[in-house]
Amino acid sequence: MIAPLIAFALMGLFGWGLFFSSRDLPSPLIDKPVPEFALAPVQGQTDGLATADLRGQVSLVNFFASWCVPCRAEHPLFMELAQSGEVKLYGINYKDLPDEAEAWLEELGNPYTRIGADLNGRVAIDWGVYGIPETFVVAADGTIAYKVIGQLTRPILENQVMPVVRRLNAENSGSMTQ
Repeated sequence: MIAPLIAFALMGLFGWGLFFSSRDLPSPLIDKPVPEFALAPVQGQTDGLATADLRGQVSLVNFFASWCVPCRAEHPLFMELAQSGEVKLYGINYKDLPDEAEAWLEELGNPYTRIGADLNGRVAIDWGVYGIPETFVVAADGTIAYKVIGQLTRPILENQVMPVVRRLNAENSGSMTQ
């Protein structure tokens, strides 16, 4: 009796995996405060990143690494976003060799206001990162408002991420004038 139940449960999990992508996994941290952390800067940078840096304005936090192919593909979007000035962009470099992280930023450019080096991956675990790249929208009050699992593309940026950023900015502006 137990064997058929286990087989049925496994078939259900397999079926769920076929029809739902990892992008559909909800984050348990949505509407919760950013985890407490303080990271040293990536080699070649002067400023690290800490929880306190993510309060006071709407921002994006991107987990990336030099060895991550989708990170390289999404990087030009972050460069554009940084030039637009519409939202602050912070980076968390995940389990990267210091020399390689520095070379990657020198080659592709640095769109980040600040970058922390998560050398052992502990901060990524606290944020609930499944695998990189992952990008989070952080509200001005320091809560996580939205999460993108996987490579950020122009349609995802324009149709999902930036509407959340703009809504949060409008809410933040409205609460400041009241």
